[in-house]
Amino acid sequence: MPSPSPFSISPPSLLLLLLLAVAGAPTTGATSRTVESDPTPTPWPHQFHSVLVMNYTGSLQLIDLWYDWPNGRNFNIIRDQLSASLLYDLEWNNGTSFFYTLDGESPSCRSVQLEVGILRPGWLEGASYLGRRRVDGFLCDGWEKADFIRYYEDVETKRPVHWRFYTGREAHVMTFEVGAALEDAKWQAPAYCFDQKEVEGDEVEVRGGGGGGSASASL
Repeated sequence: MPSPSPFSISPPSLLLLLLLAVAGAPTTGATSRTVESDPTPTPWPHQFHSVLVMNYTGSLQLIDLWYDWPNGRNFNIIRDQLSASLLYDLEWNNGTSFFYTLDGESPSCRSVQLEVGILRPGWLEGASYLGRRRVDGFLCDGWEKADFIRYYEDVETKRPVHWRFYTGREAHVMTFEVGAALEDAKWQAPAYCFDQKEVEGDEVEVRGGGGGGSASASL
């Protein structure tokens, strides 16, 4: 598989793309099939660290996801299968995102300005309940949000297990550490990022057909 360009949004940034889709969806009043007894998705904890395996038609990535709602920031550290390099996807609640590399003699960066910030903890409010099924070996409740994502959480622990974007791209949750926080120094984008020209959200390329062409919104 070709190496990803540091100047294209990596598929894990579909969390970012999800924001615009979720922003336009209702947050109260479930769909007509929902009844009072239907389970509701557990809000995300305000801080957590999760390791994800992303799979899209056999193309695999390992993601370190750091979510920090109190400080308005979200971080995806992305490694393609067997790749020696990392792509850093740093997202802020003011809509600014940086996509950069650190290794090599020619590190690169691009900044993107979106209309919305990171996913809020209750972003799944109003999702349609899909029922209960086994996913990745766990008995899960599932929901669909904005015709964009299907999200599954473990019935017993309420931890997320799996989510699947409408394109077929899947996230398998390997670890989920509630309350884990990345030290502040790691959230600083490198100085060369601030010499880059910002790109409007609707111009962002989504590699692999993940988001239908426009950034929508961590994610």
